[in-house]
Amino acid sequence: MLENFVGRSREFWEYWYPTFQKYFPEILKDYPMEDFYRSVNSVQPSFIRVNADEVTYGLHIILRFEIEKDLIDEKIQVGELPEIWNSRFEELLGIIPPDDKEGVLQDIHWGMGAIGYFSTYFLGTLYAAQMYNVALNKMPYLPEDYKKGEFSNILKFVKENVHQHGAVYRANDLIKRVTGEDLNPDYFFKYVEEKFLPIYGL
Repeated sequence: MLENFVGRSREFWEYWYPTFQKYFPEILKDYPMEDFYRSVNSVQPSFIRVNADEVTYGLHIILRFEIEKDLIDEKIQVGELPEIWNSRFEELLGIIPPDDKEGVLQDIHWGMGAIGYFSTYFLGTLYAAQMYNVALNKMPYLPEDYKKGEFSNILKFVKENVHQHGAVYRANDLIKRVTGEDLNPDYFFKYVEEKFLPIYGL
């Protein structure tokens, strides 16, 4: 929530961009804030999961989840992974990795036996979107806070609703406790549309 929903917001950068320009004057002195905001919210297919943007990141997770499921169900074999990865990557993102380093071998998870872990990354985004929607409904002034460099209200919301409980609640119990409903991906789609359609003039 803080990394993407807050840290990539226009209001966040309206406050921090002058400081950023101060520390990187040779690059940013004459670079307009609006162009910078667009650049930190650029959407385009990429090979490396950890470098993916907010919109395409979920596709990287879907790819891994489907491959893991097929491996467990013995529908595919380990030796087939590079070819299957490249084929499904092209289907989902429209590009083919140039080699296995930027393809099937880029993550450490399978090598260390962390099967089934990837989905938690994107689930975290879905939970964040749903909870952030609640935060904005309760505190519609949050974006104005960010413009002033004020982050205590959003931090208080996260601490009171999530952090203070530690691991007391299972994920679906927690999201229901905070938002009043089960996990609902519609809030993520709403966030993406409201943010990125204006950025790209769509």
